[in-house]
Amino acid sequence: MAHVLPNSDPKPRATPESNSSEFLQGAKATVPMIIGAIPFGIIFGTLAESSGLSLLGAMAMSLFVFAGSSQFIALGLLATGVGPVIIIATTLVVNLRHLLYATALVDKVSHLSHGWRAILAFGLTDESFAVVNNRYIERTDTNRAHWFFLGSIVAMYSNWQLCTWLGIGLGELFPDMTNWGLDFAMSVTFLGMIIPYLRNKPMWIAVISAAVFAIVLRDLPHQLGLVVAALSGICIGYASEQIELRIHLSKAANNQNKGSQL
Repeated sequence: MAHVLPNSDPKPRATPESNSSEFLQGAKATVPMIIGAIPFGIIFGTLAESSGLSLLGAMAMSLFVFAGSSQFIALGLLATGVGPVIIIATTLVVNLRHLLYATALVDKVSHLSHGWRAILAFGLTDESFAVVNNRYIERTDTNRAHWFFLGSIVAMYSNWQLCTWLGIGLGELFPDMTNWGLDFAMSVTFLGMIIPYLRNKPMWIAVISAAVFAIVLRDLPHQLGLVVAALSGICIGYASEQIELRIHLSKAANNQNKGSQL
C-alpha cells in the first residue's frame, strides 16, 4: 500500500509567517503616505464641531465612511444646512475616481472570496492604491499580495481614526489650527504618489493633460472638474500609448521587410 508523505502535497500552502510578512510589508510601505495624511485627519477633527457635527458623529464618519475628501465636503455641506440627499450625491461624484482604482485592481483580486473583496474595497484609498498597485507592478509573486493590501488598509485606517480623535481634542485647545496650512502636506503626498509612475512618455502626457483639464475646469460644481480631468487624462494617455505602440510595430514591420529584400 502506498503511503502519502506529509510533504507530498503538490500545492504549496501559505504559512502564517508568509502572510504576516506580507501584512507587515504593506503596513511599512504605507508609512510615508500616513505621514502626509496625519495633518489631513487632524484638520478634519478640528472642523467637525464647528461644522455642527457631534463628537460621536465625527468618529462615526471616520469609522464608516473613511474617505477624507468626502468627509471634508460633507462637513462643508452640513455647515450650510444642505440635506442628506445632496450630501450623499455630492460625495458619490467626488469618489467616482475609486472606480478607476478598482478597474486597475479587479483582475488582481478576482480570485479572492466575496468577503475578502468587500474588505479590500472598503479600505481602498488613494494612498493604499498607490502602494498596492506598485506592489503588483514590481513583483510577480502575487499569491499572497492581498495580505499586503490588507496591511496597507489597516495602517491607513488606524491612522485616520487616531488623527480624528487628536483633531477633535486639539480643536478645542487650538481653535485656529485650520489656518496653520497643515493641508499642504497632503499635496506633497499626492505628488509623491504620482512621480514613481512617470516612467514613459504616455504617462507624462496623461498627467500633464489631466493637470491642464483640472485647472481649466476647476470652477465646475461638486468638483466635477477633477472627475473630468481624471477621465480625460486616462483617455489621452491610453491613446498616446496606442499610437506609440503602432509606431513601434510599423517600424518593426518596415525593418523586417527591408531585411527580407536584401
